[in-house]
Amino acid sequence: MRLLTFTTATTTTATTTTTTADAPERLGVEADGLVFDLAALAHHAGVRLPHDLLSFIQAGPSARQTARQLLDGAACGHPAGAVHRIEDVTLRAPHRPGKIIGVGLNYVEHVEESSRSLDTDRDLPPRPVLFSKPATAVTGPGQPILHNADLTTQLDWECELAVVIGRTAHRVSEEDAYDHIFGFSIVNDISARDQRRSGQWFFSKGQDSYAPFGPVVVTADAIRDPMALDLSLRVNGVTKQKSNTRHMLFPIARLIADISSGMTLEPGDVIATGSPSGVGAGMVPPEYLVPGDTVEATVELIGTLTNPVVDAR
Repeated sequence: MRLLTFTTATTTTATTTTTTADAPERLGVEADGLVFDLAALAHHAGVRLPHDLLSFIQAGPSARQTARQLLDGAACGHPAGAVHRIEDVTLRAPHRPGKIIGVGLNYVEHVEESSRSLDTDRDLPPRPVLFSKPATAVTGPGQPILHNADLTTQLDWECELAVVIGRTAHRVSEEDAYDHIFGFSIVNDISARDQRRSGQWFFSKGQDSYAPFGPVVVTADAIRDPMALDLSLRVNGVTKQKSNTRHMLFPIARLIADISSGMTLEPGDVIATGSPSGVGAGMVPPEYLVPGDTVEATVELIGTLTNPVVDAR
Protein backbone atom coordinates (compact mmCIF):
# COMPACT_ATOMS: atom_id res chain seq x y z
CA MET A 1 0.00 0.00 0.00
CA ARG A 2 0.99 3.58 -0.68
CA LEU A 3 -0.15 5.44 2.42
CA LEU A 4 -0.32 9.21 2.59
CA THR A 5 -1.70 12.11 4.58
CA PHE A 6 -3.75 14.69 2.70
CA THR A 7 -6.17 17.56 2.88
CA THR A 8 -8.90 18.37 0.42
CA ALA A 9 -9.45 21.63 -1.43
CA THR A 10 -11.31 24.64 -0.08
CA THR A 11 -14.94 23.96 0.84
CA THR A 12 -17.66 26.46 1.70
CA THR A 13 -20.91 25.95 3.59
CA ALA A 14 -23.63 28.40 4.59
CA THR A 15 -21.76 29.35 7.76
CA THR A 16 -18.06 28.43 7.30
CA THR A 17 -15.25 28.31 4.81
CA THR A 18 -12.48 25.74 5.24
CA THR A 19 -9.28 26.30 3.28
CA THR A 20 -6.59 23.77 2.46
CA ALA A 21 -4.35 25.37 5.08
CA ASP A 22 -6.71 24.64 7.97
CA ALA A 23 -8.56 21.62 6.59
CA PRO A 24 -8.28 18.47 8.73
CA GLU A 25 -5.64 15.99 7.67
CA ARG A 26 -6.89 12.66 6.35
CA LEU A 27 -5.27 9.25 6.02
CA GLY A 28 -5.41 7.84 2.53
CA VAL A 29 -4.10 5.22 0.16
CA GLU A 30 -2.91 6.16 -3.33
CA ALA A 31 -3.54 3.78 -6.20
CA ASP A 32 -3.61 4.46 -9.94
CA GLY A 33 -3.79 8.22 -9.51
CA LEU A 34 -6.64 8.06 -6.99
CA VAL A 35 -6.61 8.72 -3.24
CA PHE A 36 -8.90 6.56 -1.12
CA ASP A 37 -9.96 8.18 2.17
CA LEU A 38 -9.62 5.35 4.69
CA ALA A 39 -11.67 7.06 7.40
CA ALA A 40 -14.57 7.60 4.99
CA LEU A 41 -14.40 4.00 3.80
CA ALA A 42 -14.25 2.73 7.38
CA HIS A 43 -17.22 4.86 8.44
CA HIS A 44 -19.26 3.63 5.49
CA ALA A 45 -18.39 0.01 6.30
CA GLY A 46 -19.09 0.43 10.02
CA VAL A 47 -15.58 -0.57 11.10
CA ARG A 48 -12.97 1.16 13.26
CA LEU A 49 -9.68 2.35 11.81
CA PRO A 50 -7.14 4.93 13.02
CA HIS A 51 -7.54 8.29 11.31
CA ASP A 52 -3.85 9.26 11.15
CA LEU A 53 -0.79 7.40 9.90
CA LEU A 54 1.15 7.30 13.17
CA SER A 55 -1.81 5.70 14.97
CA PHE A 56 -2.28 3.39 11.98
CA ILE A 57 1.35 2.21 12.26
CA GLN A 58 1.01 1.77 16.02
CA ALA A 59 -2.15 -0.31 15.54
CA GLY A 60 -0.14 -3.07 13.90
CA PRO A 61 -1.05 -5.69 11.29
CA SER A 62 -4.78 -5.66 12.08
CA ALA A 63 -5.09 -2.07 10.81
CA ARG A 64 -3.35 -2.97 7.55
CA GLN A 65 -5.62 -5.97 7.09
CA THR A 66 -8.72 -3.84 7.65
CA ALA A 67 -7.46 -1.21 5.22
CA ARG A 68 -6.88 -3.82 2.51
CA GLN A 69 -10.38 -5.20 3.01
CA LEU A 70 -11.83 -1.69 2.69
CA LEU A 71 -9.86 -1.08 -0.50
CA ASP A 72 -11.06 -4.37 -1.95
CA GLY A 73 -14.61 -3.31 -1.19
CA ALA A 74 -14.06 0.14 -2.67
CA ALA A 75 -13.14 -1.48 -5.98
CA CYS A 76 -16.76 -2.63 -6.20
CA GLY A 77 -18.21 0.74 -5.23
CA HIS A 78 -17.48 3.46 -2.72
CA PRO A 79 -19.39 6.18 -0.88
CA ALA A 80 -19.46 9.74 -2.19
CA GLY A 81 -16.44 11.78 -1.12
CA ALA A 82 -14.32 8.75 -0.28
CA VAL A 83 -12.19 8.87 -3.45
CA HIS A 84 -10.32 11.82 -4.91
CA ARG A 85 -8.05 12.37 -7.87
CA ILE A 86 -4.55 12.88 -6.54
CA GLU A 87 -4.29 16.25 -8.29
CA ASP A 88 -7.32 17.42 -6.30
CA VAL A 89 -5.75 16.91 -2.87
CA THR A 90 -2.83 18.50 -1.03
CA LEU A 91 -0.28 16.09 0.37
CA ARG A 92 1.18 16.62 3.82
CA ALA A 93 4.08 14.96 5.60
CA PRO A 94 2.96 11.35 6.19
CA HIS A 95 3.31 11.74 9.98
CA ARG A 96 5.48 13.34 12.65
CA PRO A 97 7.92 10.67 13.86
CA GLY A 98 8.86 10.40 17.50
CA LYS A 99 12.52 10.13 16.43
CA ILE A 100 14.36 10.82 13.20
CA ILE A 101 17.75 9.14 13.20
CA GLY A 102 20.15 10.22 10.49
CA VAL A 103 23.05 8.19 9.20
CA GLY A 104 26.15 10.04 8.04
CA LEU A 105 28.80 8.86 5.60
CA ASN A 106 26.90 5.73 4.56
CA TYR A 107 27.89 5.70 0.86
CA VAL A 108 31.54 5.11 0.01
CA GLU A 109 31.77 7.89 -2.58
CA HIS A 110 30.17 10.33 -0.15
CA VAL A 111 32.84 9.47 2.44
CA GLU A 112 35.53 10.57 -0.02
CA GLU A 113 33.52 13.62 -1.08
CA SER A 114 33.00 14.71 2.53
CA SER A 115 36.67 14.27 3.40
CA ARG A 116 37.51 16.79 0.67
CA SER A 117 34.76 19.32 1.32
CA LEU A 118 33.71 18.94 4.95
CA ASP A 119 36.95 17.94 6.69
CA THR A 120 35.60 14.56 7.77
CA ASP A 121 37.79 11.46 8.09
CA ARG A 122 38.85 10.00 4.75
CA ASP A 123 38.80 6.45 6.16
CA LEU A 124 35.57 4.45 5.99
CA PRO A 125 33.78 4.55 9.36
CA PRO A 126 33.95 1.20 11.22
CA ARG A 127 30.45 1.71 12.65
CA PRO A 128 27.41 3.71 11.50
CA VAL A 129 27.74 7.45 12.10
CA LEU A 130 24.51 8.57 13.76
CA PHE A 131 22.83 11.88 14.48
CA SER A 132 19.27 13.04 15.10
CA LYS A 133 16.75 15.51 13.77
CA PRO A 134 13.86 16.79 15.90
CA ALA A 135 10.29 16.16 14.83
CA THR A 136 9.87 19.92 14.35
CA ALA A 137 12.23 19.67 11.35
CA VAL A 138 9.63 17.67 9.40
CA THR A 139 7.90 19.33 6.47
CA GLY A 140 5.78 17.76 3.77
CA PRO A 141 5.61 17.56 -0.01
CA GLY A 142 5.35 20.98 -1.64
CA GLN A 143 6.05 22.72 1.65
CA PRO A 144 8.93 25.21 1.82
CA ILE A 145 12.51 24.60 2.86
CA LEU A 146 13.32 27.70 4.92
CA HIS A 147 16.46 29.59 3.91
CA ASN A 148 17.51 32.06 6.58
CA ALA A 149 20.57 33.90 5.31
CA ASP A 150 21.19 35.25 8.83
CA LEU A 151 21.98 31.67 9.85
CA THR A 152 23.42 30.02 6.74
CA THR A 153 24.84 30.67 3.31
CA GLN A 154 25.59 26.97 2.81
CA LEU A 155 22.20 25.25 2.66
CA ASP A 156 22.69 21.78 1.19
CA TRP A 157 20.63 18.81 0.01
CA GLU A 158 20.84 15.02 0.57
CA CYS A 159 18.39 12.50 -0.93
CA GLU A 160 17.90 9.52 1.37
CA LEU A 161 15.79 6.38 1.61
CA ALA A 162 13.75 6.55 4.82
CA VAL A 163 12.94 3.43 6.83
CA VAL A 164 9.75 3.67 8.91
CA ILE A 165 9.72 1.42 11.96
CA GLY A 166 6.60 -0.67 12.52
CA ARG A 167 7.35 -2.66 15.69
CA THR A 168 9.24 -1.78 18.85
CA ALA A 169 12.87 -2.74 18.28
CA HIS A 170 15.28 -3.25 21.17
CA ARG A 171 18.50 -5.21 20.71
CA VAL A 172 17.30 -6.60 17.40
CA SER A 173 19.57 -8.87 15.38
CA GLU A 174 20.33 -8.21 11.73
CA GLU A 175 18.46 -11.41 10.88
CA ASP A 176 15.29 -10.10 12.55
CA ALA A 177 15.63 -6.45 11.55
CA TYR A 178 13.23 -6.50 8.59
CA ASP A 179 10.45 -7.86 10.81
CA HIS A 180 10.43 -4.45 12.51
CA ILE A 181 9.97 -2.34 9.36
CA PHE A 182 6.58 -0.86 8.50
CA GLY A 183 7.59 0.70 5.21
CA PHE A 184 9.76 3.11 3.28
CA SER A 185 9.67 6.75 2.26
CA ILE A 186 12.00 9.63 1.32
CA VAL A 187 13.80 12.15 3.51
CA ASN A 188 15.73 15.09 2.10
CA ASP A 189 18.40 15.63 4.76
CA ILE A 190 18.76 19.40 4.49
CA SER A 191 21.94 20.72 6.13
CA ALA A 192 23.33 24.15 6.95
CA ARG A 193 26.98 23.26 6.42
CA ASP A 194 28.21 26.41 8.17
CA GLN A 195 26.25 25.63 11.35
CA ARG A 196 28.24 22.64 12.48
CA ARG A 197 29.38 23.47 15.99
CA SER A 198 32.61 21.87 17.19
CA GLY A 199 31.83 18.94 14.92
CA GLN A 200 28.26 18.55 16.20
CA TRP A 201 25.51 18.40 13.54
CA PHE A 202 22.28 18.91 15.51
CA PHE A 203 21.70 22.59 14.72
CA SER A 204 23.15 22.16 11.24
CA LYS A 205 20.59 19.47 10.41
CA GLY A 206 17.76 20.07 12.88
CA GLN A 207 16.35 23.48 12.04
CA ASP A 208 12.69 23.87 11.08
CA SER A 209 11.95 22.44 7.60
CA TYR A 210 15.28 20.59 7.40
CA ALA A 211 13.56 17.18 7.13
CA PRO A 212 11.27 17.16 4.08
CA PHE A 213 9.48 13.79 4.34
CA GLY A 214 7.15 11.96 1.95
CA PRO A 215 5.31 12.01 -0.36
CA VAL A 216 4.04 8.58 0.73
CA VAL A 217 4.99 5.66 2.94
CA VAL A 218 5.09 2.44 0.94
CA THR A 219 4.49 -0.63 3.08
CA ALA A 220 7.36 -3.09 3.27
CA ASP A 221 5.50 -5.86 1.46
CA ALA A 222 5.33 -3.69 -1.68
CA ILE A 223 9.11 -3.28 -2.04
CA ARG A 224 10.83 -6.57 -2.75
CA ASP A 225 14.40 -5.39 -2.20
CA PRO A 226 14.97 -1.98 -0.57
CA MET A 227 18.70 -2.52 -1.01
CA ALA A 228 18.37 -2.22 -4.80
CA LEU A 229 16.54 1.07 -5.31
CA ASP A 230 17.68 3.89 -7.58
CA LEU A 231 17.71 7.30 -5.93
CA SER A 232 18.41 10.74 -7.34
CA LEU A 233 18.05 14.43 -6.63
CA ARG A 234 17.53 17.42 -8.91
CA VAL A 235 17.80 21.14 -8.24
CA ASN A 236 15.89 23.29 -10.71
CA GLY A 237 15.66 20.28 -13.03
CA VAL A 238 19.41 19.57 -13.01
CA THR A 239 20.47 16.18 -11.65
CA LYS A 240 22.89 16.51 -8.73
CA GLN A 241 22.74 13.04 -7.15
CA LYS A 242 22.25 9.64 -8.77
CA SER A 243 22.99 6.31 -7.10
CA ASN A 244 21.45 3.11 -5.79
CA THR A 245 20.85 1.87 -2.26
CA ARG A 246 23.04 -1.15 -3.01
CA HIS A 247 26.00 1.17 -2.48
CA MET A 248 25.25 1.73 1.20
CA LEU A 249 28.25 1.04 3.41
CA PHE A 250 26.00 -0.23 6.22
CA PRO A 251 22.82 -1.88 4.89
CA ILE A 252 19.42 -1.40 6.45
CA ALA A 253 19.52 -4.52 8.64
CA ARG A 254 22.89 -3.48 10.09
CA LEU A 255 21.58 0.01 10.82
CA ILE A 256 18.55 -1.28 12.71
CA ALA A 257 20.68 -3.74 14.69
CA ASP A 258 23.26 -1.09 15.54
CA ILE A 259 20.77 1.62 16.57
CA SER A 260 18.56 -0.73 18.57
CA SER A 261 21.58 -2.09 20.48
CA GLY A 262 21.33 0.93 22.77
CA MET A 263 18.23 2.88 21.72
CA THR A 264 14.68 1.60 21.54
CA LEU A 265 13.10 2.19 18.16
CA GLU A 266 9.34 2.71 18.35
CA PRO A 267 6.57 2.43 15.75
CA GLY A 268 6.66 5.46 13.49
CA ASP A 269 10.32 6.29 14.10
CA VAL A 270 12.27 7.08 10.93
CA ILE A 271 15.82 6.16 9.97
CA ALA A 272 17.25 8.32 7.18
CA THR A 273 19.73 5.85 5.76
CA GLY A 274 22.34 8.22 4.36
CA SER A 275 23.14 10.22 1.26
CA PRO A 276 25.09 9.28 -1.86
CA SER A 277 27.66 11.63 -3.33
CA GLY A 278 26.64 14.73 -5.22
CA VAL A 279 25.88 17.10 -2.36
CA GLY A 280 26.36 20.81 -2.93
CA ALA A 281 29.37 21.07 -0.65
CA GLY A 282 31.21 18.55 -2.81
CA MET A 283 30.73 20.44 -6.07
CA VAL A 284 33.65 22.35 -7.62
CA PRO A 285 32.99 25.13 -6.88
CA PRO A 286 30.48 24.38 -4.10
CA GLU A 287 26.80 24.93 -4.86
CA TYR A 288 24.16 25.72 -2.27
CA LEU A 289 20.42 26.25 -2.20
CA VAL A 290 19.01 29.75 -2.44
CA PRO A 291 15.46 31.14 -2.30
CA GLY A 292 13.63 30.37 -5.54
CA ASP A 293 15.21 26.95 -6.01
CA THR A 294 13.12 23.79 -6.32
CA VAL A 295 14.48 20.48 -4.99
CA GLU A 296 13.22 17.08 -6.16
CA ALA A 297 14.32 13.94 -4.32
CA THR A 298 13.33 10.67 -6.02
CA VAL A 299 13.51 7.06 -4.85
CA GLU A 300 12.46 4.19 -7.09
CA LEU A 301 9.05 2.64 -6.27
CA ILE A 302 8.28 5.45 -3.82
CA GLY A 303 8.06 8.62 -5.87
CA THR A 304 9.38 12.19 -5.87
CA LEU A 305 9.46 14.57 -2.93
CA THR A 306 9.41 18.16 -4.21
CA ASN A 307 10.03 21.28 -2.10
CA PRO A 308 10.61 24.94 -2.94
CA VAL A 309 13.26 26.98 -1.13
CA VAL A 310 11.95 30.25 0.32
CA ASP A 311 13.49 33.23 2.09
CA ALA A 312 12.76 32.91 5.81
CA ARG A 313 14.35 36.11 7.10
